[in-house]
Amino acid sequence: MAKYIKQEMTDLSGKGEEKVYYRLQSERNIDFNALAEYVGRHNGMMSKGLVINVMEHVVDAMAELIGKGHSVTIDRLGTFRASLGLEKDKVMDTFDGDETKRNARSLRLTGINYRADKVLIREANRHCKLERAGEARLHHSPYSKEERLKLALQYLEEHGAMRVVEYMELTGLSRTKAAMELKEFRQDLSSGITFIGRGSAKVYVKALEEKSEE
Repeated sequence: MAKYIKQEMTDLSGKGEEKVYYRLQSERNIDFNALAEYVGRHNGMMSKGLVINVMEHVVDAMAELIGKGHSVTIDRLGTFRASLGLEKDKVMDTFDGDETKRNARSLRLTGINYRADKVLIREANRHCKLERAGEARLHHSPYSKEERLKLALQYLEEHGAMRVVEYMELTGLSRTKAAMELKEFRQDLSSGITFIGRGSAKVYVKALEEKSEE
């Protein structure tokens, strides 16, 4: 029997509304060999070795076809298609910027998107008998937003720069909430916080105070 957990959600709207979603509790992972054995045992006409051989050939063919730009649909299972990203240490460009434009050598296949077939979802639901496993609440910061800003400025005074993970440790916020709040501080010119760098190299620093001309 599958078990579900009632999970508290991060309040992305900032309105203080309590929202929840439900997720399945993760049971043990069924690996390639275990799946092949399960198929062979329940089919009765194919050995585990035959199932593995067929599946390996299917995976090899899918990798080749997806790598050539095709999407692959397996009836009752779903559709697979490639997603692209930048090579390591490459920075995303824009249409109108002056930075170096990316070419094919800067890009790579970074993942494969999967969309489940409705039949698979329906059949999985038919086998799904649920029971409640408990609740999971988010970690809430013991500090107010004003206190967190003061902590951030004190940290920057001592260390010069701060990443999202360090703000998480400093305040007790989740990663999502910490990143959102730092973004809010950066957009508020009166906060005294800005950022430098891009992507994974982004860090938050104290904003330079503008000196008035006498």
